[in-house]
Amino acid sequence: MARLTPLELEEARRIGRSFGLEVRQVEALSGGSVNSNFRVETASAQSVFLRVYEEQVEAGARRELALLATLARAGVPTPEPLSQRLEQHRGKPVALFPWIEGEILCQARVRPEHTRAVGAALARVHLVKVDELAPSRFELGDLQARLERARTPEYAEDVERIAERLVRYAQKRDPSLPSGVIHGDLFRDNVLWRGGQLAALIDFESASLGVFAFDLMVCVQAWCFGDRFDLELVRSMLEGYHAVRRLEPRELAALGVEAALGALRFATTRITDYSLRAPPGQPPLRDYRRFLARLAEIEAGVLEPVALSLG
Repeated sequence: MARLTPLELEEARRIGRSFGLEVRQVEALSGGSVNSNFRVETASAQSVFLRVYEEQVEAGARRELALLATLARAGVPTPEPLSQRLEQHRGKPVALFPWIEGEILCQARVRPEHTRAVGAALARVHLVKVDELAPSRFELGDLQARLERARTPEYAEDVERIAERLVRYAQKRDPSLPSGVIHGDLFRDNVLWRGGQLAALIDFESASLGVFAFDLMVCVQAWCFGDRFDLELVRSMLEGYHAVRRLEPRELAALGVEAALGALRFATTRITDYSLRAPPGQPPLRDYRRFLARLAEIEAGVLEPVALSLG
């Protein structure tokens, strides 16, 4: 949730008026990498979440708003937009959402009850039927194009390794796996907790048509890996998911391949979004090698016993 486009108070007031709100205060929210997000306080003491879409064009932003409304009305714990209407700010789409109070868990605080709840919530997302879904921005060709931009001397060896494995695992992928709407990025900073309970899934910026097992294994890697995979956390997440949406035998058989593809997807985007943009002499905010470490454990078969236990 990066502040990439500034928003002055008078600009926030103009946007607020178009939604029938009298804005008194605006606060930039830090963190993340994609959109500019702000907390807006109104004259009625209402807090509102204001998002400036940095990468989505208006059509993409409208699709996300429609998706969020559909998910919220289907019982998925996610905030429904205040309106399906978009405003413009400095040439970029703007949307408003209700403010959800909650905290983000650090990895050290994640317990099996948390991963079980996240797995169950993700399964509820996958059960929702959506009329219009955009394809993922991170298909094989998209990732290969990103890697071509990263073929610098510093990263050449790892880029070649990632590129080779992307092709290898894409060829191993079962094309018949169940698919539908996926979150695509359900990391710890995209889940809010309140009173020990899951309060909301947020930031569906990467939501798209995709393979459910892929989305699940991205989630496993986001929530169940410290220095190595915590198999108790993995088991709880898979069981939580399985209790809401039963994984088919072909999905269980494919979890290893989908996990590898997930690790490679995020290794690629960590290079292009962070490593290549890091100031000279400074480490990147997010290190792609963390996903190569995940990939090494996946290829060593660390997750296989947990998947087999569900079969």
